[in-house]
Amino acid sequence: MPPKRKRTKLEEARHYLSGGGVLREDSDDELGDDDLPWEWIYDEKSKDGDSAQRRVVGARMGTFQCHVGDIVLLKAPVSNEAWVAIIYDFVEGESEDDGGDVVTEKKASMMWFSSEKEITNKKKKRTDFLPNELYITTNFDENALSTINGKATVLSKEAFDQRYPSGKVPRNAKDYGKIFVCSRGVSTRTATYTEEFNWKEVYNGKQDLDSLTELVESQTVKTRKRKALKSIKEIDLDDFVTGDGDEDDPQTPRKRRKFATGTPTSSRVKQLTPRKFTTPTGRKIVTKKPLEFTPLGTRLLSPSQMQASPYQIARSTLHVSAVPHALPCRESEFDTVYSHLEAAITAGTGACIYISGTPGTGKTATVREVVASLQSAVAEEQLDDFYFVEINGMKVTDPHQSYSLLWEALKGDRVSSAHALELLEREFTTPSPRRVPCVVLMDELDQLVTKNQGVMYNFFNWPQLRHSRLIVLAVANTMDLPERTLSNKISSRLGLTRITFPGYTHTQLMTIIQSRLEGVGQVIVESDAVQFASRKVAAVSGDARRALDICRRAVEIAEQETLATDTAGKENQVPDTPSKTPGRQRSALATLAQKKGIVTIATIKRAINEATSTPLAAYLRSLPLASKLFLAALLARLRRTGITESTLADVVDEARKMGIMAHNKAVVEYLLTPESTPPAPVDVELGVGASTPSKRGRPAARKEPDKAARMLGMGVAAQELAEAGIVGVEGRHGDRVGRVRLGVSEEEVRGALREDEECAGLGFAGG
Repeated sequence: MPPKRKRTKLEEARHYLSGGGVLREDSDDELGDDDLPWEWIYDEKSKDGDSAQRRVVGARMGTFQCHVGDIVLLKAPVSNEAWVAIIYDFVEGESEDDGGDVVTEKKASMMWFSSEKEITNKKKKRTDFLPNELYITTNFDENALSTINGKATVLSKEAFDQRYPSGKVPRNAKDYGKIFVCSRGVSTRTATYTEEFNWKEVYNGKQDLDSLTELVESQTVKTRKRKALKSIKEIDLDDFVTGDGDEDDPQTPRKRRKFATGTPTSSRVKQLTPRKFTTPTGRKIVTKKPLEFTPLGTRLLSPSQMQASPYQIARSTLHVSAVPHALPCRESEFDTVYSHLEAAITAGTGACIYISGTPGTGKTATVREVVASLQSAVAEEQLDDFYFVEINGMKVTDPHQSYSLLWEALKGDRVSSAHALELLEREFTTPSPRRVPCVVLMDELDQLVTKNQGVMYNFFNWPQLRHSRLIVLAVANTMDLPERTLSNKISSRLGLTRITFPGYTHTQLMTIIQSRLEGVGQVIVESDAVQFASRKVAAVSGDARRALDICRRAVEIAEQETLATDTAGKENQVPDTPSKTPGRQRSALATLAQKKGIVTIATIKRAINEATSTPLAAYLRSLPLASKLFLAALLARLRRTGITESTLADVVDEARKMGIMAHNKAVVEYLLTPESTPPAPVDVELGVGASTPSKRGRPAARKEPDKAARMLGMGVAAQELAEAGIVGVEGRHGDRVGRVRLGVSEEEVRGALREDEECAGLGFAGG
């Protein structure tokens, strides 16, 4: 037998930081060093019968034997800790080996003991526990026989005091680390205890298993009370931090939450705090500072915001980074995600949930709201504890960094990606009765896809393992990402739980915008303007972020107009003169000034133009009218002939025809010269014509002035557009045969000039 290895100070430090199992100084001391196969021990009464019908009562590995009702020690995942359990039954189950093949494995159903470290509720936790005291629970789990590490002894308090009057087991004793005291049962979920009992009287072997289970279940509360989702009318005003909403509108539940530096729940915060341990040499061992996870948003408004102007309040509440009081128009999706997460956490099983939807439809915000509500339920002792970690594919430099983030959320240790993957594989494949469920939000899933898709495979495969208790929320923008990008073996592991977030309709966008403007105090945005912006965005994408940005920019424009009006009014203020109706004049001026500071449909149009405008579009809108007419003529020739190139003469003639037929006052007034003007010499390059003389050498009789006139400025317009790169003009001088070609896309020109007032009737609105 190899000598016992003494634990180092660093190992003891990690043991105290991790918490949990019973300290063990040895490993496999009763099972030996040889890795022999396990064999069943059958009932003697059915020895001669069929092996399929014989009842299994025990198992052996070499000389070590264990039977139903025995109290055994089980190996801990990483350190030399061990769990204590009673063998309730023997079963055979299927599991996957390292190669992915399904193999039959011998297992045992365990009834677990719990130490005081597992009970995290400080308010209900008993403080009179002994150093080596355990509590019997009714938590059952199946574990492979290979995890058994030996047998343990459980005594009553009186029997333990008789054997060890000092209350401690000597380190050199044979039973050191294997003997414990049990005088109560407990439910770790609710932190409820049974009455004190004598272990010898309640348990003497396998015949007392059922009565012991009934004793613990009858005197403890098995599960915490479930908290039903309140409707909006049932929520008290004290549950809100700020704002008064309309009670008739459906909204998601709103909970008061505390400030936190990270997303793990409060029970894990104390384990993430760096700890220092002093060795006899004086050397300090300091654990690394944990990474900062994305915190959930808070709903506390600053005093400066409450004292700001209505425009500042509106701009801050319409900002996409502002956390609203609730998430309107996402009640059904909230309930679906909440029910799936709560069921998985309560059952202690793993799960995969795929959430898809176009950008700006509230996917990430809804998941964070659900997690915040679940954490509130944990704080109120209405739900089991869980960890939460958010992994954003756009924030990690390498997809494999997800392993390090997940391991740090679970254990608080920062390790490399390769080491974290190894530790996670060992963690999720090893049974542990004290494993807390972990909820992982994988946002921007398409950014975490690697060449061999190993990251996706691991994160979707771990929840399928029996003991992982890992819940993965995969969020992506496309509904068919698993089938289109991921392989079949990964998409099949994603499961059937898929939630789709549709784009917002214009009525939903109106509700979202108006809910944010409720606390402004006065009407800054007209309802027609909100409806116009909502319809514009809903017709394109249904992106709530885009609708909020447009309304926020419109508020900024209205505020600038108000400041400009106030400044101009003060500068141009004239002395008051006597008036018969001074009150009426002041009222009219006040109404006009108030109208100037309100967001109207015209303000929304300006904001949309700015949001959709590119530098090219801004330059095209700033061109003079002659250049715009030249572009309209070039597009008309392109649409009529289908040829990308046209001669300068054809474009000039087309511009003259369009100017005559456009009924555009600006074109008639500035670009067309009536025939009543004095005759001018012929200008071939610019397409300028002169009056035609009669046969007698005298000018012909003048007709009435009409639109049949010459075009002006087309040569300058062509040159200006060519210098800007909008068109390409062949460099020929003295004639009009030079070819012209459009240098940008036709859609960009039409989109920029479609709603330009100067271009009315020039054909930009057509297809």
